[in-house]
Amino acid sequence: MQQKFIRNFAIIAHVDHGKSTLSDRFLEITGTIRKEKLDEKEQFLDQNPISRERGITIKLAPVRMQWQYPSTKTQDTNKFQISNTNTQNSLEIASSTYQLNLIDTPGHVDFSYEVSRTLAACEGVILLVDATKGVQAQTVAHLKTARKEGLVIIPAINKIDAPLAHTEKVVKQLEALGFVSSEIFYISAKTGENVPILLQAVIEKIPPPHGREDASFRALIFDAVYDEHRGVVAFVRVLDGSITTNTPVQLFQTKTKSNAIDVGYFTPSLVSSGMLAAGEIGYIVTGIKDIRLCRVGDTIFRQGKESIEPFPGYTTPQPMVFFGVYPKSTDELVALKEAIGKLSLIDASLSFSEEYSAFLGSGFRIGFLGLLHADIFRQRLKQEFHLAPLFTLPHVLYEGNTETGYLEPYMHLTIHVPKEYIGGVMTVCQKKRGAMTHMEYQEDTVILEYDMPYAMFLKGLSSDLKSVSSGFASLDYALTDYQPAELVNLEIRINDTPIDVLSEFAYTDEAEYVARDKTGKLKDILPRQQVKQVIQCYVGARVLSRDEIPPFRKDVLAKMSGGDRTRKDKLLEAQKKGKAKMSSISKVEIPQEALFHMVSSE
Repeated sequence: MQQKFIRNFAIIAHVDHGKSTLSDRFLEITGTIRKEKLDEKEQFLDQNPISRERGITIKLAPVRMQWQYPSTKTQDTNKFQISNTNTQNSLEIASSTYQLNLIDTPGHVDFSYEVSRTLAACEGVILLVDATKGVQAQTVAHLKTARKEGLVIIPAINKIDAPLAHTEKVVKQLEALGFVSSEIFYISAKTGENVPILLQAVIEKIPPPHGREDASFRALIFDAVYDEHRGVVAFVRVLDGSITTNTPVQLFQTKTKSNAIDVGYFTPSLVSSGMLAAGEIGYIVTGIKDIRLCRVGDTIFRQGKESIEPFPGYTTPQPMVFFGVYPKSTDELVALKEAIGKLSLIDASLSFSEEYSAFLGSGFRIGFLGLLHADIFRQRLKQEFHLAPLFTLPHVLYEGNTETGYLEPYMHLTIHVPKEYIGGVMTVCQKKRGAMTHMEYQEDTVILEYDMPYAMFLKGLSSDLKSVSSGFASLDYALTDYQPAELVNLEIRINDTPIDVLSEFAYTDEAEYVARDKTGKLKDILPRQQVKQVIQCYVGARVLSRDEIPPFRKDVLAKMSGGDRTRKDKLLEAQKKGKAKMSSISKVEIPQEALFHMVSSE
């Protein structure tokens, strides 16, 4: 198809503002999916069962739609002013059938890099805002990314038919972000009200792609999945030229070479077409057996064109949260290893290595993009492989050592909260070592910005903010840099035996509190034994806290009915020597249940 009849766009929004429901209406209006199918399965593009269960998009989904312009379906009535008659910033449009390539993006901040590469594959976006919730943190974050990419942005307010909708207030919030009220669309993705008008605006306002049709093939990889039989399937936006089946291709970053086994587009299922041309979005079956060789943001091109210019913006997503993952019984170790291996084939952002604990045995150290990413992995292990391993407490990756000092990752945190909750939110952020950098009032909402250690997410930042704001606070973050941190390594010992899985880093000024908390919990959960258990928390050679669990003691004098004091003293001395010998040769035994209670992240 000629590029002037192609529109590539995405929908961006905060979590749960209606992206997937709006996608359903687009599929219905364009006839891509029959209405009966959509009625059977709402949020059709969310094929992932975990995504559907949680009600959030965790995996982007592209789809190609064909739509006749102008359409007779755009004559909807609207109780608000609609800008479909406003020709400002509109393009000269011919009456024809248009190819609309939509990408439904994830809304959670853990997948912000994937969202940025998705937007790089488009010329425009629909910015969707919930009329009942208004502009929230990730709304602004995605908007900044879209503007950075230079995309045309079409603002739309969703759920205008909801009883709690406060549309006029949301209009003012959008105006504060630089939009003009006459450019805003008012829709209900659930009922379809004004959705055809919005789709028509996509054709009118978003420019067509401008790839060089006569140039050598070059495409941006904005996502990839692993097929057990055909290898890696790369989701691509063709930048220049064209590609046909069996074309020899190469990946720029990894230098991997392969052949295009199959080429096609999404409906949203894969449809083989044998060719993709400049400006189009589709897939390439590469046959590559390791998804880590086909990275999001990489450039794929025809072999033999070594001087190709890669698409800018490529980076490798770095894991930020690390968990130890151990089987609850040694019988599950092989099954767990196979499951992790299979999930790493379909998730290139997953990193793992084997590790060993003296008390938990063999396991794995796994790095994730964030806590949601880790939670999804845990859920997939349970649902797809029927495994429920132990996840230890999470930690972030620090740089440095005790001699050179430590550096910890920092983030720039943005919080949107109703002004009546500002006091509680500021208190939480101060306790979490946040430094305020900006505060702005917008109507009834306050925007707070903080620089804060990323580790605060692992210390309950999200739940604390939701608690003090009655669930109304929304937040977004961007990783910034590494900054010096005063940290110490807390080591737990029981009878001078180090317990490796209970060691952790703590801030120097919090170390004593954390140490007392850990030894106190161990005293409460460890069972008494025949020998005394001395629980100590060390920083280097210094003991920060100490607790004892007394041993069981047999009353050796119970059977004595008489006798002088020397007989009793001999029995007590013999018992004392026996206890001392037992302490010197006994091994520390910690029941797995106690360890699970101390290290489990659940």
